[in-house]
Amino acid sequence: MTATAERYETATKEELIMELIQVRGELDQLKRLVFGSRHERFIPTLPPQQLALGFDVDVKAPQEEALQNISYKRRKKNGEEKQPAVRMKLPDHLPREQVVIEPQEDTSDCKKIGEEITEELEYVPGKLFVRQYVRPKYARPLGEGVVIGDLPGRPIEKGMAGPGLLAQVAVDKFVDHIPLWRQRQRYLREGLEIPYSTISGWWSGTCELITPLGEAHNRTVLNSDYLLADESPIKVQDRDKQGKTHRGFYWVYRDPLRRLVLFDYRKGRGREGPEDCLKDFTGYLQTDGWHIYEELFGKRQGVTLLHCWAHARRKFDEALGNDRKRAEWAMAEIQKLYAIERTAREEVLSEEAVLALRQEKSVPVLSRLKEWMLREYAGVLPESKIGKAINYSLQRWDRLCLYTTNGKLQIDNNLVENDIRPIAVGRKNYMFAGSHQAAKHAAMMYSLFGTCKLHKINPFEWLRDVLIRIPTHPINKIDELLPHNWKPATSPQKQ
Repeated sequence: MTATAERYETATKEELIMELIQVRGELDQLKRLVFGSRHERFIPTLPPQQLALGFDVDVKAPQEEALQNISYKRRKKNGEEKQPAVRMKLPDHLPREQVVIEPQEDTSDCKKIGEEITEELEYVPGKLFVRQYVRPKYARPLGEGVVIGDLPGRPIEKGMAGPGLLAQVAVDKFVDHIPLWRQRQRYLREGLEIPYSTISGWWSGTCELITPLGEAHNRTVLNSDYLLADESPIKVQDRDKQGKTHRGFYWVYRDPLRRLVLFDYRKGRGREGPEDCLKDFTGYLQTDGWHIYEELFGKRQGVTLLHCWAHARRKFDEALGNDRKRAEWAMAEIQKLYAIERTAREEVLSEEAVLALRQEKSVPVLSRLKEWMLREYAGVLPESKIGKAINYSLQRWDRLCLYTTNGKLQIDNNLVENDIRPIAVGRKNYMFAGSHQAAKHAAMMYSLFGTCKLHKINPFEWLRDVLIRIPTHPINKIDELLPHNWKPATSPQKQ
């Protein structure tokens, strides 16, 4: 008899039931990962009117209504034709290239009475060009020397790449997720062979040039009094691990009030990352409930931890295959909390109004939900999916409800999770960072470009302008070039 068979022979009925529930839960989770949709939208099986009529109203089952077919004939108007589709108006800021088409017959004796204009949207792939700086040289009279104009400041000293090209390389890599080697292939199609070492050097030089800007951005974000936090892994090549990659982490912090985001690269997921980065932080810190944050900031004076309802809801979503009735009830209640938040956003309420709305609507829902959890937890197995879901929320209850005490706080961590998405797309394209320093440079670019996105700033226009100005920009005014403070130069260098 094998050891496994012997264990089952001696196991009690309760132990076998517990293991069966655990195995079924794991199987259900595996099926969801392989076959299921990855979105978390929840559509309850309860009558939809129950949520639409309010939170404390008992809803009767809808009665089936009698249906009646109604038809009629309509007289067609004379000359009535099907209305043509309305074409999208092309933006006025796009340059126009006119193509004048004259009639084939002779119009020399005709009088022009107007013209028909038809517009089509066209595209020409980006083209490389060479800018020549021609500096005439003049000899002073009486052999007093030579006069020549000064070259403008250049991003990379003695480098052949202009600010527009350097900006495009960075945007392609970290906004459109095109690795450097694939960019090189694109330039080859344009008839220009750029060695990989050269384009890699351009990228490194750009990062070194804007490092003071990245440091200023970090200081600005960490000076906030409210941050959302999350983390995401990244593979990194390490000389000490031949044939393998190192598993590093981006620790991501989002200031939802000023619309700023910070990516901080660390070699691991240990407490050293947030402990160092947030050593001077005071204010609200919203996390997914991971124990590292609790150990570091749970009792630190000046820091108030709050947790994320999206993560709590996710536990009940995972429990649908284990106990659908209980899981759906909990998710329907949580959905009410999100409906209240949606109302606040759609009506663009002030922080004071949001607080009042939450106190009036959200707090009763939370009270009812907690009473239900305490009651139902006594009747479920702690190791089952539904038991773990209820226990997860109850252990974090006070921090989950803290958002109802301040109108500026978020109900969940979804904003910072949205900021992390570009990393996931990038990982599928460039696979790994070439070194720990490259991962730090990438974190800086994700931070700056991510903030550009939050402020609806064209990242190429911003970076090109910064690369033109930063070589001569006063270091004590570096904050002027940060994305959320940036204003284009009045007379930018044309590209």
